[in-house]
Amino acid sequence: MFRNVRYYKLDSDWPDSEKVLSKTLEAAGFEPCGPLTERSSGWVPVDPETGNSLARRVNGADLLKLRSQSRVLPPAVINEELENRVEAFRNRMQEAPSAREKRRLKAEARDELMPKALLKSDRIWGYVDLKEKVIGVDAAQDSVAERFLRRLQTPFDGLKIRPLHYRQPVAELLVQIFLGGAPGRFSLGRECRMRDATDAGSLVRWTDFDLSDRTIRDHVANGMQLTHLAVIYNEIMSFVLDETGVITKLRFIGMDDDNEDHQDPLARMDAEFALITGTLRQLLGDLKKLLGGFS
Repeated sequence: MFRNVRYYKLDSDWPDSEKVLSKTLEAAGFEPCGPLTERSSGWVPVDPETGNSLARRVNGADLLKLRSQSRVLPPAVINEELENRVEAFRNRMQEAPSAREKRRLKAEARDELMPKALLKSDRIWGYVDLKEKVIGVDAAQDSVAERFLRRLQTPFDGLKIRPLHYRQPVAELLVQIFLGGAPGRFSLGRECRMRDATDAGSLVRWTDFDLSDRTIRDHVANGMQLTHLAVIYNEIMSFVLDETGVITKLRFIGMDDDNEDHQDPLARMDAEFALITGTLRQLLGDLKKLLGGFS
């Protein structure tokens, strides 16, 4: 369900029930792309097979799903059509089109090609922890998370959301774990990335390595900055944590995604969501203590 988590702080009131939340989100529900619409985003039922609710409240957290649909119209296709129109203009007017005319021809080509473009959709999961008033978005890229948050703010009146920051740098905790001083439930994984302090473009990555190896640790001792580190939490969850607090490659140890059983799909989703949010809530609590709280 979640493979990445970008965290944000919610500084506004939140609906007090699943029903009220779902009703509120209907104002920003998903609508398919129109003939000339390049992208459309909106909320869709969390589990369409069991109902039309746009939210699912389990274990003190609300699960949400955003669907984005876009028309696939590569620039090369537009440019090829533009060349044909420019050539037709030259033959008709016996002169090359001006820059302004060329822009008009390009816009005309795009508008005529857009309704014929293929459609593709992606879905973004997110959740709101009601107690901590924290929003987690399953997005590897910041731009994807921002799309989720913009749409979340649409049906609310002045919903205030900001990136979640800690009082102390996450990078300090990464170094502590990396050098063998992992606190509490944390232990070192087998992946890391480093950046040269004097050259931001100089990056080094180790994947599936024993990071306790002295030759690898010496890079940090010699001035390389640790930017990403694989961490195992409480022996049940592994992930890569970066210097800004973003979680990627989230995985529960021993959980088989392809395991099929006869459990009701909704009950299975609820159980998975409860496990994820419960463990992430515990992780955030530990990070909050270790890094001096939220800023």
